[in-house]
Amino acid sequence: MTGLIELFSYSFFQNAIMAALITSVLAAMVGTYIVSRKIVFITDGITHSSFGGIGLAYFLGINPFFGAAFFAVLSALGIEWVSHRGKLREDSAIAIIWSLGMAVGIIFVFITPGYTPDLMSFLFGSILSVGYADLMVMLVLTVVTALFMGIFYRPVLYSAFDAEFSKIMGVPVAFFRYMMSFIIAMAIVVSIRSMGIILVLSLFTIPQATSMLFSHNFRRIVLISMIFGLTGSLVGLFSAYSFNIPSGAAIIFTLTIQYLLFKLLFWIRSLIAIN
Repeated sequence: MTGLIELFSYSFFQNAIMAALITSVLAAMVGTYIVSRKIVFITDGITHSSFGGIGLAYFLGINPFFGAAFFAVLSALGIEWVSHRGKLREDSAIAIIWSLGMAVGIIFVFITPGYTPDLMSFLFGSILSVGYADLMVMLVLTVVTALFMGIFYRPVLYSAFDAEFSKIMGVPVAFFRYMMSFIIAMAIVVSIRSMGIILVLSLFTIPQATSMLFSHNFRRIVLISMIFGLTGSLVGLFSAYSFNIPSGAAIIFTLTIQYLLFKLLFWIRSLIAIN
């Protein structure tokens, strides 16, 4: 117990706690939109394609964040454009962009001269290595996302649930969908530092799935997702320290167990109600 309390005296753990808090808020807002619009697979394609930007950034000797952001945004807008124009099946476009991004990343990492970077931190994340600059980027994006979704709450919601009716009502659906695609891409990129490419999507879907057991109201799902995301992240962090396991995997495991427990409780309650 004393060891856990002493953890809070270390700056890296304080940063990890702040990262968990900020990421939980960001993932709650963006993830609820993703789940509501049923574009989880599209988001997974954006996530994996960002690896191409990481490989390119290493080759050029620049910050991997910029490369990942460039590829993620390009992929997000590209997928949205394809689905809007209908020139190619959406699932085919996602598969092409996903595969191309991963292939480009692997090629550039391989041909980069000198030391080959540790790709594990990008694939599986390391919330304990989040620095002050990372926190500032996360915080700025979270505030911008909250302002955008707060100001344009109804148009964003309408364009997500019923695009055709929204167009009839004069809502610029394409604009809001492209803007949300941009926000999704940036949210994924800033979260990769904490959760990694392979695990990050879980943070944007599992708390929302748990929240939808309690409510189907968009705003309530966002609020409940924040709570589940934060509690799951904190428990996962402490579990990672206690059992000496990767923090990202521990957080996702905790979020999944959290969902299964509540799912079981609701199932038991339904059985009792029937009897």
